[in-house]
Amino acid sequence: MRLFERLTAADQHTTLLFNRINHLHLPARLFAVVSRLGDGVLWYTIILALPIVHGAAAARVSLQMVAVGLTSYLLYRWLKRTTGRARPCHLEDGILRSVAPLDEFSFPSGHTMHAVAFTIILVAYYPVWAVFVIPFTVLVALSRMVLGLHYPSDVIAGALIGSTTATLSLLLTAPH
Repeated sequence: MRLFERLTAADQHTTLLFNRINHLHLPARLFAVVSRLGDGVLWYTIILALPIVHGAAAARVSLQMVAVGLTSYLLYRWLKRTTGRARPCHLEDGILRSVAPLDEFSFPSGHTMHAVAFTIILVAYYPVWAVFVIPFTVLVALSRMVLGLHYPSDVIAGALIGSTTATLSLLLTAPH
């Protein structure tokens, strides 16, 4: 078996293992709620609340989060259309899907990408938020696999894109 075929088989197997959690009522509900909040609701709320909570200077952080979010989104849309990878819930037998996907394509995970990017920027300026947003970001990433909406490689790619765009943004806006 070639390397790509082995990686694909591992991706499929791991997705099925994570999706077993979705068969348990309470964890399934938790991950569904986390996924819904990860659609943007929580992040938009934080972006809007930052200047209220931390003062007018935090508006710059909110704008940076918006800029990174838009940049990441454009890259994400291009990758989704270019790769056209179907979601596991559309291809794999035995996947229990309890949440409707936002679109038909799997690669990369936009939820994970945005969660990682926003977390990096937010924690870089306001470390006190780490205790809340880091666990949430981990749950968002896990939710994508548990709900059968993404393969692990989609989530890893989303995390890499999010961390790259956020880090580049921080480097570009750092005082020289």
